[in-house]
This record gives sequence, structure tokens and C-alpha cells, in this order.
Amino acid sequence: MPSKILDEHSAAHVAELFRAFSDTSRVQIMSVLLGGEKNVSVLADLVGISQSAVSHHMRGLRQMKLVVARREGKEVYYSLVDPHIITLFQQGIRHVQEE
Repeated sequence: MPSKILDEHSAAHVAELFRAFSDTSRVQIMSVLLGGEKNVSVLADLVGISQSAVSHHMRGLRQMKLVVARREGKEVYYSLVDPHIITLFQQGIRHVQEE
């Protein structure tokens, strides 16, 4: 079966998706979110970066539709909900842990 080249628009979206996994802090944040939704202060404490840095990363992840946000009063809680992203992320973790 011959391979079909991916159109430029789709290729750009795939590249953007994988760019999300190119930052250690974002990967650590996403690994924490595998365990369920968390707010910025909890994420900052667990990952060991400032709340403003977490907020910056979350803004980008939200724009890429990799996380969703839920507001409760003044707090914003983030979670991973797309099963494709969760599976892709877990497969990436399994891949590097098998080496």
C-alpha cells in the first residue's frame, strides 16, 4: 500500500501537537494531570516551578486544546480530557521507560 503524504495544514497541526511535548516543564505538568485535575498552585508545588510559569504553560496547552479549564470561584482547575492525547502521552512515557 503506497504512503499518502500528509497535507500541509494537517502536518502543521501534528507538528504543533508534538511541540507541546518539547518542554520538560510542560511534560511534567501533563504527567501530574494524568492523575486528575489540579489547580495552578498544586501544579506549581508538584513540578517545582512558579505559579506564573505554570499559568503560562497552561495558556499554551489550552490554546492547543490539550487541556481544559474549569473555574471554581477564584481557582482554575486544569485536566487532560482528550483520550487521544492521554494515550499518546502514556505511550511516550512507556516508550522512554522501556529503553
